Amino acid sequence: MNALHASLLHTPVLAVALTLAAYLAGMAMFERMGRPSWCPGVLIGAVLTAAGLWLLRLDVADYQRHVAALTLLLGPATVALAVPLYQQRRHIVALWRPILCCLPPAALLAALYAVLIAWLLGAPPIVLASLAPKSVTAPLSIGIVEQIGGSVSLMLGGLLITGVLTTLCVSLLARLLNITDPRILGFALGVNGHAIGIVRAFELGPTAGAFASLGMSLTGIFTALFLPLAWRLLGL
Repeated sequence: MNALHASLLHTPVLAVALTLAAYLAGMAMFERMGRPSWCPGVLIGAVLTAAGLWLLRLDVADYQRHVAALTLLLGPATVALAVPLYQQRRHIVALWRPILCCLPPAALLAALYAVLIAWLLGAPPIVLASLAPKSVTAPLSIGIVEQIGGSVSLMLGGLLITGVLTTLCVSLLARLLNITDPRILGFALGVNGHAIGIVRAFELGPTAGAFASLGMSLTGIFTALFLPLAWRLLGL
């Protein structure tokens, strides 16, 4: 048994099986709980994966290496979001002016407030660099973090927390402010909550999902272009 366990630790089979099982279990629990916005299935899956790594005594570095093939799928999955964008293209073209006006300050604030809070608390530069792209989808944020000298692991943790809190806060604020327009809700979820926000947006409807895809895509492009440059200019 120990020999079998040791051999599995050195192959991708165990890591991939753990990841898929945790994801499916997380989504099943999410459905059983009534699809709460404060606890998405991906969060439950992440917790189950962490528990599995601890129980199986699987090193995190080995796990990341073994699931590299799954990580590569993030890119095609992000590109596939072009489909709902195309389906809702008429609505998007009609609102291109307000979208372009609100995108720069929204993307700037998404990066600024986390970095500012961490800086005020005395966080080291590597933490600041890891938190800056936390509202950008994972394929882009990984590249940004590597450019500005952050930690990918820390950034991914911030990415998960940001997505979960975004779905919760947008839902609460929508009720308080009586905002029901799916275009506004979707765009806010996409700009701030990346892929997790998009999942929540598609639960609201195809229009919200399309605008969330647009918000995430534009935020990613804007951040990828300007954040590394701003980081260098500020000498961080």
